[in-house]
Amino acid sequence: AEALRCGGDRLAVDAVLLIGEHGRYPKSEYGQTKYPRYELFKAATEVFRKEGRSVPVFNDKHLSWKWDWAREMVDLSKELNFAFTAGSSLPVTYRMPDVDLPYGVEVDEVLGVSIGSIDSYDFHCLEMMQCLVERRKGGETGVVALQALRGDKVWKAMEATSWAAGGWDPQLFEACLSRTQTLTQPETFSHRYPTPAQIREWVKDPVVYRFEYADGLKATMLLMNGLVGDFNVAVRLKGESRPLSTLFYLPPNPNVMYSAALMSKAEETFLTGKSPYPVERTLLTGGLVEAGCQSLTKGQVRLETPHLAVKYTAPRESTHWRSVS
Repeated sequence: AEALRCGGDRLAVDAVLLIGEHGRYPKSEYGQTKYPRYELFKAATEVFRKEGRSVPVFNDKHLSWKWDWAREMVDLSKELNFAFTAGSSLPVTYRMPDVDLPYGVEVDEVLGVSIGSIDSYDFHCLEMMQCLVERRKGGETGVVALQALRGDKVWKAMEATSWAAGGWDPQLFEACLSRTQTLTQPETFSHRYPTPAQIREWVKDPVVYRFEYADGLKATMLLMNGLVGDFNVAVRLKGESRPLSTLFYLPPNPNVMYSAALMSKAEETFLTGKSPYPVERTLLTGGLVEAGCQSLTKGQVRLETPHLAVKYTAPRESTHWRSVS
């Protein structure tokens, strides 16, 4: 309250930038870091309520480690009528090639392959996947179930060679590896595309989230440290023989242009009083992270997720940064 009032007794800022992750925080029973984003957001909205006036808010990354709190944050933004933008830099960074899903297309399956670990980079990979499939026919419908796999169960799923058999479409996996710029190579450099044996050798701790949308779309997120060091996605469009795939490009340090891309969306929110894309995207992806962590902790079981019935319509215009000459 003191910060928002600039030491005075009235709301004295034009916007709120919330980055609630710096510091040391305890873990939940499911291994999630208890970042205080909800607590800081609530403190800000209490000022809004007392003042009878709100300003735009940007929240970096997912909303909260707890679903009920994340849902409340979105509900409060609507009740108090202020622009609320959140999420990852992945949806707004450059893409190679520079493609997007045709608006209103029908989608059968989506798969993302990235670097990272649970309760962190899983969120980024999910945001990458979600910003594409939310453009499908009918808009977003929510997720009905999720199962997380780790270790040997991942390799068994990979051998299944289809979603129906407990795995995923191998052509989508190959399409993702065709886009990565960091694909691991053997010392001989004799095999551009890795064999299953090489993948198992290089990836010491594979993690997979398999989840199903309410409209039937099937999705797989793979964290493959040791195989790739970037973010790649492939989508099976209905009626198309070849998948659509792309790399979500993150320029290396110190040229972290993806952070500039994300902050441009914060600035747009502050200047226009409107969010460039629905905050429900991040509500859903944050809920998937929680479900994934819970599934792993509970023995890699399938979890029904009726609470993730998040419905929204994505903007028709693409919102990621594009190449300029």
